Amino acid sequence: MKFTDGQWLLRAGVTAHYAAEAHTITTAPDALVVHAPVRVIRHRGDTLQGPLLTVTLSSPLEGVVRVRIEHFTGALERGPRIPLMPGLHANVAIVDEASSAHLTTGGLTVRVKKPGWELTFEADGRVLTTSGARGIGYVQTAEGSYVHEQLSLAVGECVYGLGERFTAFVKNGQTVDCINKDGGTASDQAYKNIPFYLTNRGYGVLVNESAPVSFEVASEKVSRVQFSREGESLEYFFIYGPTPKEVLWRLTALTGRPALPPAWSFGLWLSTSFTTNYDEATVTSFIDGMKQRDLPLHVFHFDCFWMREFDWCNFEWDPRVFPDPAGMLQRLHARGLKVCVWINSYIGQRSRLFAEGAAQGYFIQRTDGSVWQTDLWQPGMAIVDFTNPAAREWFAGHIGRLLDLGVDAIKTDFGERIPTEGVTYHDGSDPVKMHNFYPVIYNETVFRAIEAKRGVGEAVLFARSAYASGQRFPAHWGGDCWSTF
Repeated sequence: MKFTDGQWLLRAGVTAHYAAEAHTITTAPDALVVHAPVRVIRHRGDTLQGPLLTVTLSSPLEGVVRVRIEHFTGALERGPRIPLMPGLHANVAIVDEASSAHLTTGGLTVRVKKPGWELTFEADGRVLTTSGARGIGYVQTAEGSYVHEQLSLAVGECVYGLGERFTAFVKNGQTVDCINKDGGTASDQAYKNIPFYLTNRGYGVLVNESAPVSFEVASEKVSRVQFSREGESLEYFFIYGPTPKEVLWRLTALTGRPALPPAWSFGLWLSTSFTTNYDEATVTSFIDGMKQRDLPLHVFHFDCFWMREFDWCNFEWDPRVFPDPAGMLQRLHARGLKVCVWINSYIGQRSRLFAEGAAQGYFIQRTDGSVWQTDLWQPGMAIVDFTNPAAREWFAGHIGRLLDLGVDAIKTDFGERIPTEGVTYHDGSDPVKMHNFYPVIYNETVFRAIEAKRGVGEAVLFARSAYASGQRFPAHWGGDCWSTF
């Protein structure tokens, strides 16, 4: 999100406050706390009004610095938050000297300049990046308040990442808004937004927020990456490598490593895709066609219309075209194939499960207590509220029925069009934050259900949406694409 109008001006309606000096630095055994007023304090009179920004530097893991920027600290911080792995710990060295204070973790040092304002991240005797003048900011607009950070880019420094993206691989020059959308694979929207980037200077940055994060990558300021979010605070992890492999190792040490999928899932999968009229004979013809062409096949996937239209999802095979699903699955297994079926977390109004879920409070609700419904995708559909443990158990039970029948894997489709206005969750989660995080708990529910039936090492998904930490539940597909280069 851009707040400035070129190099010199602010956009209309924007008031910006920038950290101006490290006025007070407090050292603790494991953290540096910096109180940064937004003007240079010349005398006591300058202290009579704010804002005052608090910047806390700590380390959850060797080679990683956590930076937390806060304006008002009394705001109610509802979840969800990106889950971090338990047992994280790092030994740090903290030094407070006349010209600077610094915290060192492994080979990484973050240094706070005194006087004035500058954060530098250093390793191997060189500066990796800097948060300098007008880097940390608290911005007020007519729409709300925002906190941003800007980290410098060196000449020739390239930025990569930010999740699944369909724009140019090098992100320099792009504005990237990390908010999950069902937009296909031909625009700047994406199903799997991850507020993480790495550069060719040996470091990465994970913005530790589930609410939408906006990145200006060498765009608003060509020599900086800016990231911002609406609210009173912003937190990020600065992750040292120096190699990309080491950056990613530390990233997954923070947010979780993928489970190892079963060996058979690495083979070739064949899907009915959006074939709207098929039965066992059609499926058999597809499989025979692969054999005739001497193409190996390991998994067959039933998309959408294995269930009856308007009944998505009811987890029931359409009896008009699949009168003997158990027998069919046995016949497919006899051919050496594993079987995957399509689902989503939406329950259409005509589904036999709708009334049950509504009565039990298993769906996302409006603030008046009624079920939130929409006609977009399935008429009158509701969305399962996975923050409700009973709803998770109910949904997992239906997955278990499919597995008992002979299904081996599940395609967890959708999960991006999650409402943010006028809705409530069972556990009180912030709907804006839950929008991005929803697919993580959706995929986790299904993955754990498969794991419970098949055992550790035999669970695999075919998921479309995700967010940070979602890599724990493999695998993911690229979304609705055109069959072109």
